[in-house]
Amino acid sequence: MSGPDINAVREYLLTLQDAICKEVENSDGKQKFAEDDWQRPAGGGGRTRVLNNGAVFEQAGVNFSEVSGDNLPPSATASRPELAGRSFQAMGVSLVIHPHNPYVPTSHANVRFFIAEKAGEEPIWWFGGGYDLTPYYTFDDDVIHWHQTAKNACDPFGDTVYDDYKKWCDEYFFLKHRNEPRGVGGLFFDDLNQPDFEHCFGLLRSVGN
Repeated sequence: MSGPDINAVREYLLTLQDAICKEVENSDGKQKFAEDDWQRPAGGGGRTRVLNNGAVFEQAGVNFSEVSGDNLPPSATASRPELAGRSFQAMGVSLVIHPHNPYVPTSHANVRFFIAEKAGEEPIWWFGGGYDLTPYYTFDDDVIHWHQTAKNACDPFGDTVYDDYKKWCDEYFFLKHRNEPRGVGGLFFDDLNQPDFEHCFGLLRSVGN
């Protein structure tokens, strides 16, 4: 099994943030992202980028974060006791995009990586992420295109990946108080670490791209 390459994941996520921001700016044609570089006193930092009051987008946030520490809090290790006593790094890109026009859907996405390490032991790591679409008004052609794009991203990594991750998204974002899904769905996955790092990282890149 190939080991995790933290630097490669970081470089990809930073490049992905840049690429998404460039495309959003090109689509908007009016405003640019404002960037806030921040540092976390306990370890890590990030780049928060927000575009406001554009020609197309009311607001768009595309953020990169990377946090690290010597120990995870008890709340994080209560359900994962194998993580206790390990240093950790968590990084990801997340976005929320809200257009002005109600006929243009709102979209959400994130891709992320977590690793916990301890001297003399194998690291514990996994990838997670996904994306979904929330139209105010639903157009069948848009929904079909959205899901076909998601399927195309998943298909090289297994015959059931798209079906599994689509189902996971539908269940994860189901609004119980309204007895309905949030939007038209998409993909969701977590705890991805099999069969090896290269396979999982390839799937993350495919979803991110």
